[in-house]
Amino acid sequence: MNAIPVLRLALALVCWMPWLTMAATDFSVAERALFMDNHLAGLRPPLTLHYTYRKTGSLEEPFDDTVSLVLTAQPDGKCCAVRADFFSGARAMRQPEIESAEGNPAILYFLERDIREMQRLTKGQPNYFRKRIRMAVYQSAVVRSVNLPYRGRPVAVREISISPYLDDPLRARFEKLANKSYVFLLSDAVPGGLYGIRTRIEGESAASAPLMAEEMLIDGAERQP
Repeated sequence: MNAIPVLRLALALVCWMPWLTMAATDFSVAERALFMDNHLAGLRPPLTLHYTYRKTGSLEEPFDDTVSLVLTAQPDGKCCAVRADFFSGARAMRQPEIESAEGNPAILYFLERDIREMQRLTKGQPNYFRKRIRMAVYQSAVVRSVNLPYRGRPVAVREISISPYLDDPLRARFEKLANKSYVFLLSDAVPGGLYGIRTRIEGESAASAPLMAEEMLIDGAERQP
């Protein structure tokens, strides 16, 4: 990938910041948790965060892959500068490096890839999908506490769920995908604060397999020499 698409992606990541579109004090609990909290606080670089990725469903060929975030110290020694290895081999997607990250960039990297996939499947515009997701996080996210396993023990997780297209006035243009849901899983008990992200597009009936399900989950942290 050349420099121009990477620059475009870097600019797209900025579009997720809620303070660009909303009043300075008008943030939902979900917005703060996803886009404003310092997920990387307490980490001591150099460190690599590893995630597993799995895509299943009847719409397209399933596959498994990996995502890694390579964290290094900033010039002042604080955490963190971030470089990403998002997928491997022919699927590898170049992501912009971040010189000074606090929130976990894997959230935005995942969302930007998701939006490109929605564009490919529907011919819709990326900014439209960004807006629908961002407004769903702001207006209608459901937040609850759950316990999920990590390294053989249960950990406390905040589950943030959205369905950005259910009430979309333009959903008729992509009705087959309009029930798509997103679940963000955040936990202070895992390195990097992000337990995982799941998306799901249900099949045409309750008995049908999902058209598509994606899952990116934490697989641990590796200390670098």
